[in-house]
Amino acid sequence: MAGMSENPLSGSPFRRAAKLVSVPLGAGARALTPKGRQANPRRTAEQLAEVLGELKGGAMKVGQALSVFAPILPKELAEPLSGTLRSLQAEAPPMPASSVHRVLDRQLGTAWRERFLEFDDVPTAAASIGQVHRAVWSDGTDVAVKVQYPGADKAIQADLRQLRVISPLLQQLGTGTNMSDLVAEIADNVLDELDYRIEGDHQRAFHAAFGSGQEPLLRVPKVYASSPKILVSEWVEGVRLSEIIDRGTPEQRSRAAEALTVFEFSSPDLVRRMHTDPHPGNFLVGDDGVLTVIDFGACIKVPDGLPRPLIELVAAVVDGRRADLKQLALEHGYLAPEHADEVSAGEIEAFLAPFAQPLAEDDFVFTVEWLTRVLGPFLDPKSPQSQLSRSFGMPREYIMIHRILAGAVAVLSQLSAPAPYRQVIAKHYPEMIGRGGK
Repeated sequence: MAGMSENPLSGSPFRRAAKLVSVPLGAGARALTPKGRQANPRRTAEQLAEVLGELKGGAMKVGQALSVFAPILPKELAEPLSGTLRSLQAEAPPMPASSVHRVLDRQLGTAWRERFLEFDDVPTAAASIGQVHRAVWSDGTDVAVKVQYPGADKAIQADLRQLRVISPLLQQLGTGTNMSDLVAEIADNVLDELDYRIEGDHQRAFHAAFGSGQEPLLRVPKVYASSPKILVSEWVEGVRLSEIIDRGTPEQRSRAAEALTVFEFSSPDLVRRMHTDPHPGNFLVGDDGVLTVIDFGACIKVPDGLPRPLIELVAAVVDGRRADLKQLALEHGYLAPEHADEVSAGEIEAFLAPFAQPLAEDDFVFTVEWLTRVLGPFLDPKSPQSQLSRSFGMPREYIMIHRILAGAVAVLSQLSAPAPYRQVIAKHYPEMIGRGGK
């Protein structure tokens, strides 16, 4: 264990800050102007990759949000970023066993070893703010013990403050998301993620809905114990969904797509919560084909389910009620009155296409080609759609919900398999599929 950092996240704050200073912020700002478009996008992407690779914690959350859209990024951006974005899904340096034991002493008491029959000091995985150890609970159950890095709270908040500085550069990655708002939204939720008791509550809620056999396609590990810095839950074997995306059989991809669709689009109704990190690193596929969802630190509560404005807007698109779209967008805060003359109903329709078009078929096949066709124009700063994104926005309270749903669609597109999107929506939000839907 020699060479391990006592604190993997905060061991080198000055080095991380120096990396940020080295990024050409002026070039990033100029890239948003016609003149700035002459800058070298590949070099900008390479510098962003270097910065995101240095920052962990909060930066990992941003990287994970971006990683699911990597397949549709322009080539000059995607190539330098692809390796870094994928690594941000699961990588962080480990901390030594002595540090782990001190955290366990403080969180579970000095007699914590009596609660385990076995405990492996070598971590099996590293997450954004902690690492995972395999152990055997006192009743003989194999469990995963997530231990938070000491000082993670201070390090993550420092990184998030620094990420605000480079949000103009992140904006160049497109995806139709205002990166300043995304970073701000992540910052608003990061404190909850730092308290594993909150994560445990989220996981228990999802387990109650999906983890006890109610949904045969899905598994959510049972929670055995939680404290502010420790989470003990059922150990689950499986390969990461990214491996199924890369090398899975058609049957594996189809089953995973069905399970992911059920999880992502039924959760607002069944759990009244949403898992905010729908990237492949948070899903495992077992030998039985069951999809296991992990890492519930990043969740939001949606007491009323999916926002009524989104339901009404999508329903209007499905019904072909173009005349209603602009008025609905104005009423619900998606379109500011001062921008009303800049946006047409057709442009609003195109903006909602990723959620509306799949409702036309019982088993829609999401593909990267389809995603590129509907979202690609938003990545071109010269396109009308890109200009639209500056006028047609959304209420701040809906930003994370849209990001979650768009991320889920992006992962489904990488699976390139039939998904029962219409069936799930019809079951939980029948009004979304239009007046003629059943």
